[in-house]
Amino acid sequence: MKKKILTTALILGVISIILGAFGAHALKKVLTPESLVSFETGVRYQMYHALFLLFVGMTDFISDKKKNIIFILTLLGILFFSGSIYLLTTRNVTSIDISSIGFITPIGGMLLIVAWVVLLFGVLTNRGK
Repeated sequence: MKKKILTTALILGVISIILGAFGAHALKKVLTPESLVSFETGVRYQMYHALFLLFVGMTDFISDKKKNIIFILTLLGILFFSGSIYLLTTRNVTSIDISSIGFITPIGGMLLIVAWVVLLFGVLTNRGK
């Protein structure tokens, strides 16, 4: 469990750095300033949650069961939140139009919030560690 969470966190971190650099250099020329800000929001939240998963993977304050729940919620949250932002902001460049399912962005945000809440309750209800 620990290795899976840490490996995933590191991969997500690497991808967020690559996407951040791509946005700052290549996309800066083809996106509107508003789209670029949104793209950067997706990158920022992906990195925040890569770091979050690093913490979750390293902590002994919560059970492996809660770690797995947090892992799944965070992974789906990043996919829905950041992933949909990447696709929505680059639709003019990629011709991938997901505007009809743009509602998944706030669902992703909610999954990320729930992951933090699960961690909070895990820490608060931890006994003896």
